[in-house]
Amino acid sequence: MHAIFNLMKRILVLFFGLIFQNFLNAQIHEIGLFLGGSNFIGDVGKTNYISPNEPAIGILYKWNKSPRHSYRFSYTQTTLSGNDADSEVPGRYARGYRFKNNIKELSAGMEFNFFEFNLHEELDKIVTPYVYTGLAYFAYNELYVVNGITKKDYTEGSLAIPMTVGIKSNVIKNFVLGLEVGARYTFTDNLDGSLPKNENLAPLQFGNINSKDWYVFTGFTLTYTFGDKPCYCAE
Repeated sequence: MHAIFNLMKRILVLFFGLIFQNFLNAQIHEIGLFLGGSNFIGDVGKTNYISPNEPAIGILYKWNKSPRHSYRFSYTQTTLSGNDADSEVPGRYARGYRFKNNIKELSAGMEFNFFEFNLHEELDKIVTPYVYTGLAYFAYNELYVVNGITKKDYTEGSLAIPMTVGIKSNVIKNFVLGLEVGARYTFTDNLDGSLPKNENLAPLQFGNINSKDWYVFTGFTLTYTFGDKPCYCAE
């Protein structure tokens, strides 16, 4: 899984390189940064849906295929953490578990604008809400808890479905500022050490084994737009 993630990172770097090499002949593009925070939703720690407690940073690229939708690619990394001492659930608070897990995510999908977002129009400001979804692959540490202490077993990879809502505007010429919240529904239940895959660690399982873990990115995106004026017309 880790080798697959490294291969995907190389492909992403090559992709960005090709974009820069050919941008003069391109339609409009956006490239920039994500800065914000992350929080975990699972079997350890708080149960709040949006409660960033760790910094998150990433890079993203968008190809604006039309004023209403864009293809979007991103790489984001963070440290997820949870602490039962912060939970309002009595059972968790009494248990007192805590964990940290490093997340490195690649995501690809489509972003849909509620209103037309044509950056070539001669308007002072354009503002639109948007949603984003697609598919993500992320690397993480397989954890387990023994005698109340969380330990790392090995590095693993899994898939997640991103579900993001946000609002954005062209704050100044060639720059777009966005505010978004993006939840990730993962296909693993062991970001917190509650359900280790290692069969030898099965007696250490705890929590709800019928629900998968989630993590959430909350923050700002700032992208730079470039490329020739596109023709948004039927081919």
